[in-house]
Amino acid sequence: MAKTEASTGNTTDFGDFVKDEEEELDLEELVEPWHRYETEENQNVLYPIRLGELLNERYLVEHKLGFGGGSTVWMAFDLQDKKNVALKVMALGKWGDNEIRIQDEIIKTVQDISRLVIYGATFFLPRDDKSYHRVLVFPMKGPSICTLTLKTTPMASRMSAARQLLETVASLHKAGIIHRGEPTSSYFVFLYTKRNDVDLNARNCMWGMTPVDDLSRSAKYELLGRPLKQIIPFVNLWKQGELVSPVKVPEDLRTEEFYLCDFGLAKKIGDLTTQHGYPPMHYCSPDRLHQQEPSFACDMWSYMAIFSMLYLTFPPFPTFLEGGVVSGMVECLGPLPEQWKGLYTHPGGLDSWYDQSQSPDLENDLAAKIAYHRPDTDLVERQHVQSIMSKVFIYDPEKRPTAIELLRDPSFRAIMDRYGCGDSK
Repeated sequence: MAKTEASTGNTTDFGDFVKDEEEELDLEELVEPWHRYETEENQNVLYPIRLGELLNERYLVEHKLGFGGGSTVWMAFDLQDKKNVALKVMALGKWGDNEIRIQDEIIKTVQDISRLVIYGATFFLPRDDKSYHRVLVFPMKGPSICTLTLKTTPMASRMSAARQLLETVASLHKAGIIHRGEPTSSYFVFLYTKRNDVDLNARNCMWGMTPVDDLSRSAKYELLGRPLKQIIPFVNLWKQGELVSPVKVPEDLRTEEFYLCDFGLAKKIGDLTTQHGYPPMHYCSPDRLHQQEPSFACDMWSYMAIFSMLYLTFPPFPTFLEGGVVSGMVECLGPLPEQWKGLYTHPGGLDSWYDQSQSPDLENDLAAKIAYHRPDTDLVERQHVQSIMSKVFIYDPEKRPTAIELLRDPSFRAIMDRYGCGDSK
């Protein structure tokens, strides 16, 4: 088991504690709920960590990256290798076991892993009751897709990301692996995700980041923001832990490389067991929401939702309608297959989704969305993008193109060429 101890350095230079109720409320919006550390009636107990703590006698915790349904993720300085790393501290139990198993499979079978975020080491942190938390050590990467910053990100960068991601998905599929994402966390607060995200989604896709390994801690804080923190309240813990605000990666640190991470729910085609979980609704294919098994086609729907985010700077299907995102799909694409009625996996399903007399709303179909969100584009470009989206946003998973087929699609290649990203394989 790994030992933990406080840093012997300047323990006052690890961020700022909240000063008043207003700062407490601001922090509450950015961090995991305090009750996630409570052991009673909680199957996913988190491990309490504080800034300045030394984990495994090697990793000095300096900042927070984010959290998810089954982990917290911390920026730490590796005192041995003299570089920043991301520590994904899993919730109590066997969280992370499938991720390690499938990543080992990826290392053995995927031809090109240069755009996959693969763990480099793992260790365990013991609790007072002799149970333990697994920790995965990852390389530091940059910010994930965020609607707040996409509008200022050049289109060439966004379309390069779309191409790189599709090539990465194709390499996974070639090795027989469905990504599916994972329910714990993506890689930064947006990247490491705030909620219970699973499947291929915007929060487990991220740009690269210029290394800041040679900077002092104060210089890192100047670039990434000083951590705002609070002692974990209301829970009687055996060791001190903190709720900490996440880093904010400035645009000038972002690089053009684009990565895919989080493999906690990934599976090899033919595996007898499937890790339980569903994607965030924005990215989940409608067949998965109707009790269909995970497939390469599910990844393709999720990919196209990310492509739409990158191109439109907005999710393709709204969630504010009655019935949520599925109502947005029906409004845009038309009714779901009638044979799916009664199979919806979540509460709040509507019979109207399966009414075959409906047609797509012409004011909210794919063509209308593209024209509304990208008025700067010409008709030829809009037609190419509509062609790409309509080939993947199709209810029958067997009719969706594969990743390789989409890379070779004339409209996809035309868009990539238009933005100087025409290296699609």
